[in-house]
Amino acid sequence: MNIKNLHIVGSGLMGGGIAQVGITHGFEVTLIDISEAALNKAKAVMEKSFKKEISRGKMTEEAAEEAFRHLTLTTDMNAAKDADLVIESVSEKMELKKKIFSQLSEICREDIILATNTSAISITALASVVKNPSRVCGMHFVSPVPKMDLMEIVRCIATSAETIALAREVGTAMGKRCIISKDSPAFILNRMLDPMANEAMLLVELGIGSIEDVDAAMRIGLNHPMGPLEIMDAAGLDIFLDAMTAIHQETNDPKYKPSLLVRNMVRIGWLGKKAGKGFYVYHADGTKTPNPDINNII
Repeated sequence: MNIKNLHIVGSGLMGGGIAQVGITHGFEVTLIDISEAALNKAKAVMEKSFKKEISRGKMTEEAAEEAFRHLTLTTDMNAAKDADLVIESVSEKMELKKKIFSQLSEICREDIILATNTSAISITALASVVKNPSRVCGMHFVSPVPKMDLMEIVRCIATSAETIALAREVGTAMGKRCIISKDSPAFILNRMLDPMANEAMLLVELGIGSIEDVDAAMRIGLNHPMGPLEIMDAAGLDIFLDAMTAIHQETNDPKYKPSLLVRNMVRIGWLGKKAGKGFYVYHADGTKTPNPDINNII
């Protein structure tokens, strides 16, 4: 495999997580964002994660130092001219992603893979603004990226077999188990997960079950490691809402219509764990408790 220089556009929860996995597995990673503060925050999150791994005996201090030697932070999109592969990981906004892909098409070599970490947006639409669309694919990682083993590779009508093969090689080299999906709204994972999570939100919104009991039903009843409300808090309720909105617009299927509760939570800024408050309130000692304000509303 000739892919060594991995460039990631967007340093949020997902972009930073992909960068962490990349440097841990020996890739030269350049993390690109318009905000220096966001880049520094992403590095701080990686440092905290590595310290936790060191304290648990799963990583040495020398390995952490070596990993950071493979990381470059920059606000200059033109740095992508040196990339062997670019993964876009900004918010789930079609026009923003298309703008970035159009820029990357001008900056990057025409033979490198341009991938997106989207969980729902059309790969074909992004490929439509790129020179040589055969090199465009989805590389959908699962949050939290350093802990979750799955990567969903998505092929659109123009994606070449070589692109899929290279994406799989990179995913495997990053320690991920790769599955392949065609370009269809929500692909495989979120086609199943998002309606389940939305139904869990409706159960709370309608007062059928409490936050704790809805999550417990899936954890205990089906042996899931996390309940759907916990999962959405971890992923970010704004990201979930954007994804569900995109799927609903594409399919016009009512099961993908976001619940009023999650729409109002995003409006008020209760975005989940990253905001300190979502379906749960996240405390400084690492514990969480059900959001009492939601219970009061219901």
